Amino acid sequence: MTIEYNHLRCIIDLDALCDNYTLLRSRVPETSQVIAVVKADAYGHGLEACAHALESLQGKEGGEPVMYAVGTAEEGANLRRAGVTGRILLLLGIQNPEDTTLCLEHGLTPVLSRVAQISPLAAAAEIVGTSVDIAIKFDTGMARLGLTDADIPDLCKTLDSRPRVEAVWAVTHLATADAPDDEPFVREQAERFADNVAKLHACGHKVYATMANSAGMLGYPEFALDGVRVGIALYGANPFLGTSWEEKGAGLKQVMRVEAPVYQVHALKRGESISYGRTFTAPKDMTVAVLGVGYADGYSRGLSNKAQVQILGKRAPIVGRVCMQMTAVDVTGIPGVEPGQYACLLGGDGEQAITAEELAAWWGTITYEAFCLLGMNRRTYVGKAAQGLDMHQDSY
Repeated sequence: MTIEYNHLRCIIDLDALCDNYTLLRSRVPETSQVIAVVKADAYGHGLEACAHALESLQGKEGGEPVMYAVGTAEEGANLRRAGVTGRILLLLGIQNPEDTTLCLEHGLTPVLSRVAQISPLAAAAEIVGTSVDIAIKFDTGMARLGLTDADIPDLCKTLDSRPRVEAVWAVTHLATADAPDDEPFVREQAERFADNVAKLHACGHKVYATMANSAGMLGYPEFALDGVRVGIALYGANPFLGTSWEEKGAGLKQVMRVEAPVYQVHALKRGESISYGRTFTAPKDMTVAVLGVGYADGYSRGLSNKAQVQILGKRAPIVGRVCMQMTAVDVTGIPGVEPGQYACLLGGDGEQAITAEELAAWWGTITYEAFCLLGMNRRTYVGKAAQGLDMHQDSY
């Protein structure tokens, strides 16, 4: 039995997700594959539900088989169990024997970042009598995972001696694509990657190439190559918001909406304080509403005295510290607020809606983290693309 430990409503609009995919598809050449990044439980939006929605686009005019990128092998296996048949890139690669087993059982394409990972995978494929496609990760400046130019001779030699393993994609990741002022470094990475891919081709391995993330494909359409990996933009966040390139990410729809119930409404007289630590003292007679949300629900304590919510179409600022399961907001100028109503922590209606970028700024973080944490709450899926789903799904 699932225990519901809070009263939040995390609402995922799958039609908005599909609209974002369609918009992003229109921004790149037809020859470039749009790879939907659904790692980390689709950035908190729900792995299987988001894939189900995107799969519904296949067969429509201009539609194509969707290619996915996940974080772990278990995520990839779950997509296969959900009926996904297209290619699935495993971005974190193979990190343990269980990953190898799942890749071979479910036809996943691991992104390998060390030459030493190839031979054990080939040996496992030999045992079960199958072959496996892989992607090769190159480090062109991110300095996390990946091979370097110096590894290519050994890579080609190893691939040539392992017929059950075929390199089909080459991958790199841009470190500063969302920073217009750092364009020179983006282009430096692109040059390095082009050189890596050319050397692979020269030794007989004709791989497809993908470099651009959301910011990369929106800001540098010439870098679409054979595929673009759309992550944060797929969920409606503009990676260029607040920069000189903001218009490049226009038109996206926020997919997640999070609401918390009003538990109580009461007066706070001038000079009275509220919540732990007495960090807020009323400068005048006020009315406050206590909401059923706190840091146990992924709503950060760092939002204390900073963030706003939307209630009855108007903004209400947080007053005092965010508690474990309760948060107080100032509703002095919002008549009619009553227990049982809901306030939007993320999303909402009209010009007063709370954007993911605003919430992240108050939080002192990025939209990715806000989505991932709030999406760990119980989710409800809405929209035509949600048809056929269990409409109330617990997060993993």
